[in-house]
Amino acid sequence: MSPRRFFVGGNWKMNGDKKSLGDLINTLNTAQLNPDTEVVCGAPAIYLDFARSNLSSTIGVAAQNCYKVSKGAFTGEISPAMIKDCGVEWVILGHSERRHVFGESDELIGQKVAHALESGLGVIACIGEKLDEREAGITEKVVFEQTQAIADNVKDWSQVVLAYEPVWAIGTGKTASPQQAQEVHEKLRHWLKANVSEEVAASVRIIYGGSVTGANCKELGSQHDVDGFLVGGASLKPEFVNIINARA
Repeated sequence: MSPRRFFVGGNWKMNGDKKSLGDLINTLNTAQLNPDTEVVCGAPAIYLDFARSNLSSTIGVAAQNCYKVSKGAFTGEISPAMIKDCGVEWVILGHSERRHVFGESDELIGQKVAHALESGLGVIACIGEKLDEREAGITEKVVFEQTQAIADNVKDWSQVVLAYEPVWAIGTGKTASPQQAQEVHEKLRHWLKANVSEEVAASVRIIYGGSVTGANCKELGSQHDVDGFLVGGASLKPEFVNIINARA
């Protein structure tokens, strides 16, 4: 078996209120979750304190974004220091919606990764190609360039989880086949071996995101280089428990 601990993140995105998220938190707190799986829930910024205060201490909490500096005149942004002040341990960076809806560049994402890690947060760093890029046969070029921008800013890889999320599979109902996911994850691991170190390539967790559900999680999770999931819509539903337990 892989020595890498299975990791399941839930990205709640801009969804929920105290009532619905409270119900979800109660479901997670009372469920039988595989203790061998690390679970982290990405809450909207305004509910980070609420999520951390109410979720079981065995479940981590992540912010969905942060800025590249600790404080200042950046209206609407939040800093790693603020995230940590809420008792939150993780941040999701480079999500395709940040890249393609909000126009974040590889360079900016790299700067955010550097500052978040320096501040003591764990980083779930997202990479992935769009449909036209996959159809053009440049999947590897795109994900390697995105990974390079992240790798240039990482000193301690033990605090990083790489999330491969093909953009064409996010929220579309289309999922990369287990074979497609495994192929990209394996190539990413080879890239890390060649460009970072053999030790990092063997130890860093590479998780898959893109229309993961209770129905497809077991087969996806059985792939050798798929170390878990970053789950969108299904993380707001009771089936998230089944996804967490994909390897139970």
